[in-house]
Amino acid sequence: MTADTRRTGSPPSSRPATDQDGVRLPRLRLKDVVVRGAAHGIAAIVLLAAAMLFVTDHHDRETFLSVVAGFSAVSAGGGIVFGAFFWAVCSGDIRRWRDWRTLVGQTDGVTIMAPALVRTGVLALVLFPGALGLYHLVDDAAYGSWLYGS
Repeated sequence: MTADTRRTGSPPSSRPATDQDGVRLPRLRLKDVVVRGAAHGIAAIVLLAAAMLFVTDHHDRETFLSVVAGFSAVSAGGGIVFGAFFWAVCSGDIRRWRDWRTLVGQTDGVTIMAPALVRTGVLALVLFPGALGLYHLVDDAAYGSWLYGS
């Protein structure tokens, strides 16, 4: 008879690769941050389309969509400009939010804010034409339709 050699404890957990400072590897790349921001922006447009249906009055619905478009335009400009500036200042030391515990100096927070600002800026950049398009769609809707509102 052979002895049963199955492990009874918990399986060994795989630890993510880190550098000497404890920062997870690989570091964030601009392309990956932009793609994720664009994906979040598309999801935000779907959420906005669903949320606009809860605003029933036609004028209020148009106002809601125009305000969202305005705020997203301003957020896109600010997020991308400041995020790109912080990204350039960090000189390759870009960190994730979960690497917050690895910060040692007062100015190291920029290494986490750079990708966060770029991602939210790209999200808002994608949301802006979506909100503006929904505004024009509601504005051109036939009176009495479900898109027009009440």
